[in-house]
Amino acid sequence: MHSASPPVTDTDQQVIRVILVDDHELVRAGISALLSLESDIHVVAEARDGASLLALLEHTPVDVVVCDLAMPGMDGLQAVERVHRQWPEVRVLVLSMDDSAQSAQRALRKGASGFVVKHAARGELHAAIVATVQGRRYLSPGIERSLLAAPQDAPEDQLTERQIEILVLVAKGHTSREIGEQLGLSPKTVDVHRLRIMDRLHIRDVANLTRYAIRHRLVS
Repeated sequence: MHSASPPVTDTDQQVIRVILVDDHELVRAGISALLSLESDIHVVAEARDGASLLALLEHTPVDVVVCDLAMPGMDGLQAVERVHRQWPEVRVLVLSMDDSAQSAQRALRKGASGFVVKHAARGELHAAIVATVQGRRYLSPGIERSLLAAPQDAPEDQLTERQIEILVLVAKGHTSREIGEQLGLSPKTVDVHRLRIMDRLHIRDVANLTRYAIRHRLVS
């Protein structure tokens, strides 16, 4: 595990080093251009998915990762969890089109320092990055209210983190063998988890598991 070195300084101003993670190149370019207008922020690298991000973090000193949720391969939630575990000094700020309480709650539980919606006002991302560097949690206006009003039958209230990971992969159409390879489990163990998920949710087939995942915005 590599630790990020202290942020560089420009006169009396701290320059915050940022990595952008989004699978859409035009989106990354737009966000980078927006942040380039801020004298206290420097985008040091970009990545298109979670795996690319982790590779960058092995050799790129950074203060904040700005990460989308919906990405191919290792998605944003998995990336947030890995960064939080391996580079706890690096703050992760989720930037997503999904403004649901469920998605924000899952990101925060995985270790995100904040959650900003992509339709936020122009200066909000800058404010969120500064807040996370200062150790404060930042949520877009409305997300906090949504979290307080979140339904009581949320997946997190019924399933373990591992079970939610498996549910998401099942809903995406992965086989037990494929899920096992991604999570380091045997296919048999995956099948046991799937049966327990069905039992807890009172669901008896994969089609309804998928509908449940879609309804709770675990998958799109």
